[in-house]
Amino acid sequence: MKIYNNIEQLREAIKNAERPIGLVPTMGFLHQGHLALINQAKKYNKTVIVTIFVNPTQFGPNEDYEKYPRDIDHDINLLKSLETNFVFIPERESLYTENHNTWVNVEKLDEKLEGHFRPNHFKGVATIVLKLLNITTPDNAYFGQKDAQQVQIIKQMVADLNLSIKINSIPTVREYDGLALSSRNVYLTKDERKSAKEIYQSLLLAQTLFEKGINNAEIIKKNVSDHIIKNIKNSKIDYVSITQESSLEDLQTIKDSALLSIAVHVGKTRLIDNLILSKK
Repeated sequence: MKIYNNIEQLREAIKNAERPIGLVPTMGFLHQGHLALINQAKKYNKTVIVTIFVNPTQFGPNEDYEKYPRDIDHDINLLKSLETNFVFIPERESLYTENHNTWVNVEKLDEKLEGHFRPNHFKGVATIVLKLLNITTPDNAYFGQKDAQQVQIIKQMVADLNLSIKINSIPTVREYDGLALSSRNVYLTKDERKSAKEIYQSLLLAQTLFEKGINNAEIIKKNVSDHIIKNIKNSKIDYVSITQESSLEDLQTIKDSALLSIAVHVGKTRLIDNLILSKK
């Protein structure tokens, strides 16, 4: 495994790398969800590149950039055990110079859901992802379905800018009780962690209702919200949304499938999750 901090040195190394190349962009503090992405990349690519960069431009002024969990030594040891080919850990100054003035906006998709509650979040996400794609020149890139809106935005960006890269979405990896794996789970207190499992239970409730023939989006959303409020103390719901999967357009009636997305504060920790509602 080779570790690079310098963009030009990494680019030079990639010139001789076997293709196809798979890229797994991360913000570090790696967990089993990241490992699933890396293993998928290893399965279908000759060379795997993992990037570790806590991207400041996707955090709002009152968000957790400074305290976002970091453990670079743990990450490096884990990546060594996985026999990752290249690890790219850039300095902030190399990606965002003092005169940086170019941004990527994926319009419409970036205004909904997370974009509504976190203005400019996806401008930061799209910009850093494009930078990493440009630097590493992969054939495939891998992202988790937990961030379903992010996946759709990146797919749209890649299509609109005619990039010859396949964006692969990997199913959400969950803890034993269904809570979606997230680096932010470490913020939860013991009691909060215990009740946070109800987020996933609320999604399963929605799936059960849909399977029983209820296709009215408002009825399903109300049941999801009621479940969260009843079962998670000190919770605050930002949104419960039912949309078309790729366009993220709101649905009133679900036909064959739909994307159910939720964002909820459990105590001081904000968590997101989603599920594709479908007829089984």
